[in-house]
Amino acid sequence: MKEHLDDPTEGAAEQSFEEMLAQSLAGSPRLEPGDKVEATVLQIGAEWVFLDVGQKGEGVLDVKELLDADGVLTVAKGDTVHAYFLGRDDDELLFTTRMGGGASGTVQLEQAWRSGIPVDGRLELEIKGGYEVKLAGGVRAFCPFSQLGLRREEDPAEVLGQNLAFKITKFEEKGRTIVVSHRAILEEQQRLQREALRKTLKVGMTVRGTVTSVQSFGAFIDIGGLEGLLPISEAGWGRTGDLAGLLRVGQEVEVAILSLDWEKNRFSFSLRAKLTDPWGKVGTLYTRGSTYTGTVARLTPFGAFVTLEEGVDGLLHISKIGQGRRINHPREVLQEGQQLAVTIEEIDPERRRLALALASQDAGDADTAGYVSRPAASMGTFGDLLKAGLEKKNQR
Repeated sequence: MKEHLDDPTEGAAEQSFEEMLAQSLAGSPRLEPGDKVEATVLQIGAEWVFLDVGQKGEGVLDVKELLDADGVLTVAKGDTVHAYFLGRDDDELLFTTRMGGGASGTVQLEQAWRSGIPVDGRLELEIKGGYEVKLAGGVRAFCPFSQLGLRREEDPAEVLGQNLAFKITKFEEKGRTIVVSHRAILEEQQRLQREALRKTLKVGMTVRGTVTSVQSFGAFIDIGGLEGLLPISEAGWGRTGDLAGLLRVGQEVEVAILSLDWEKNRFSFSLRAKLTDPWGKVGTLYTRGSTYTGTVARLTPFGAFVTLEEGVDGLLHISKIGQGRRINHPREVLQEGQQLAVTIEEIDPERRRLALALASQDAGDADTAGYVSRPAASMGTFGDLLKAGLEKKNQR
């Protein structure tokens, strides 16, 4: 066994590997305090997380920084983390994800400002234009309303008492004037998420997102690092007049990706693409010559659009409405929301259009009376009245 261990060939191989490792590490740039790195978790101990940062020596990170609010570890062996280099301790490289804890005073805060390292802070008071934030060591800082989040809080007082990570954007007068931003942290996280999404997202994919805003023209959906527009025309197969009745802020939805424009930062989604196209029923359920009950959806000078079901509409031309009587506008005999019996006269599958006519009904049909105004019974001509009067007189 000893001879095998002393084999010069094996020793040469080990030496060659060590040389290659040394050469690869020698090519790595030397880290300076404040440098941000992407590291791989090698091992997790009781107090420290050990990192592979592509340098000679291991990186170490306080395990407390990777615990969530409930004290649960948020990473596992093999995961990737982003951290900031603080300095060296013999062969160990010290890292942090943020400055915080302890009476660090303004010395570390200035270092964090120069290096762009996040700091921990607590939102203490609402003051003019923003918040007073308490940083490590009891140092006070100011966070403008616009720099707290990606959107303005509706009730600024609701966030008081929260502990958040901040970037120091201004450090003046030896720390007597400090301005911080939590928004900068969120934007950086969003940028990293977007880079990861760009590698995986494709048009047509189905994704889950959260409604962040509802407007008259559509709704904005956040899918985690990327926000896009759901146009009102893509909310369903039918005509949607008001999205507020369909979606609400904070609601989770499943949408299809309609377009991805990374250069212009424009993204769009569709709810309609996730729904079955009702037009597929035309020609099978809805056939030429058949009669159905629909709802008057819209009145125009040239006719009325009647909805047979959401996404299946047909045109009842104005010439088909008056029952032989000339009318100037469909509103003279119809109103929106009215139930109507119609017959399909023509089907145009290429243009997805239906031509409708009023269903044939008896003059005394109560359904017809609901949507067609009948002219009053005529009293006849003057001659007819005179003749009737003479006949009545002769009968006496």
